[in-house]
Amino acid sequence: MNPQDLAKQHAARAALDHLVPGEVLGVGTGSTVNFFIDLLAERKDDIPGAVSSSDASTARLKALGIPVVDLNNAGTLSIYVDGADEADPHLRLIKGGGAALTREKIVAGASRRFICIADASKQVQVLGNFPLPVEVIPMARSFVARELVKLGGDPVWREGVVTDNGNLILDVRGLRILDPVGLETTVNQIPGVVTVGLFAHRPADLLIIGSADGAEVFNA
Repeated sequence: MNPQDLAKQHAARAALDHLVPGEVLGVGTGSTVNFFIDLLAERKDDIPGAVSSSDASTARLKALGIPVVDLNNAGTLSIYVDGADEADPHLRLIKGGGAALTREKIVAGASRRFICIADASKQVQVLGNFPLPVEVIPMARSFVARELVKLGGDPVWREGVVTDNGNLILDVRGLRILDPVGLETTVNQIPGVVTVGLFAHRPADLLIIGSADGAEVFNA
C-alpha cells in the first residue's frame, strides 16, 4: 500500500473508535471514506444502519451487508464520518470534489458529531487553494457563474459531471477565503445555487489526520 493510502487507512481506523454501537451513523463519500466503509465490516453487529451521502457509498455499504437507511426515517444520527478537500485550523472545510456536497451537508447537519478523516495534504491555514465547488440548478449555471465572478472568483463548469441530484458543479478558483462563514452565506443566497462546498456554519467537530505511522486527532 502506498504511503498516502496507508495514511487514509489509519485515519479511517481511528474513526472507528467513535462509532456508537446500536445507533445509525452517517457515511460520506470519497477515497478516505471508502477505507472507513470497508473497515465497518468488522463492526457490522454494532451497526443497525447507515445513512449515505452518495449513490457510490450506498452501493459500497450494501455490498458489505450494511443496511442503508433513508434519512427521513433515521432521525438524528450519532456520528457522520466524511473526508474533505481542505480543512483549516478551525475545522472549517471545503468539500465537493466528488460532487456529493449537498447530500454531505444535509447528513452532517443531521448528525450530533461530524468526524472528518483525511491525510495531512488536506490541512491548510486558509481555505481556497482547492477550487470551491458550487452545486447549481442547470438553468442557472451561467447566471450563478457571473455572480461568482463578482465575488472575486473564477468559476469553471465541471463539464460531464451531473450530481446525484441532477444538478451541475461550478468549481471556483482564485479565492482566498478569509471569512468562510460569510462567504458560505453569501453564495448560498444566489438564486439557483443548491449549496456551496463550504462547511463553515457546520464545521467538523473532530479532524483525524492520518499518516503512514498512525493518526492524530484535532478538536474544534
